[in-house]
Amino acid sequence: MKQMNAPQVRIVPWDEGDLDLLRLLNSPEMTIHFGGPEAEDKLLARHKTYCEIAGQGTGRMFKIILLPYNEVVGSVGYWDKVWQGKDVFEIGWSVLPEFQGRGIATAATAKAIASAASEKKHRFIHAYPKIINPASNSICKKLGFLFMGECDFEYPIGNPIRCNDWRLEIGNN
Repeated sequence: MKQMNAPQVRIVPWDEGDLDLLRLLNSPEMTIHFGGPEAEDKLLARHKTYCEIAGQGTGRMFKIILLPYNEVVGSVGYWDKVWQGKDVFEIGWSVLPEFQGRGIATAATAKAIASAASEKKHRFIHAYPKIINPASNSICKKLGFLFMGECDFEYPIGNPIRCNDWRLEIGNN
């Protein structure tokens, strides 16, 4: 059901011109749940991955556009992952601080989930927000993800984090 006050957003495939957005999303404030900002070489490698992922058939990355002013406000994407021996999609999102708390991430993530489901590739999509990230965990609840339990990750490599495993059925594969 569509909320009456839900923000209007569109998601647009990530492209070469989005490196500046990635730099904004790499700030200390934006990466507090991910072990801090990445070095420039890692950031450039991530940008290359984001630009190439759709062509490789392993997922999709998008910039989030807030309408009606066409402001670029964040990113959302999904990618292949093997989780507990099963092929699934993982999804993640990030919205710039001045646009947080307005439902933008929820609306954009719903669109990305629809894109993933349209691929008819995996039965499930998972999100793994840190257990201490109430905003992202709330988004999972709002979008109908099922809480599967807590789990441990290392992200980035060398930085252990405790996450919640949220799963949403998107297909019957």
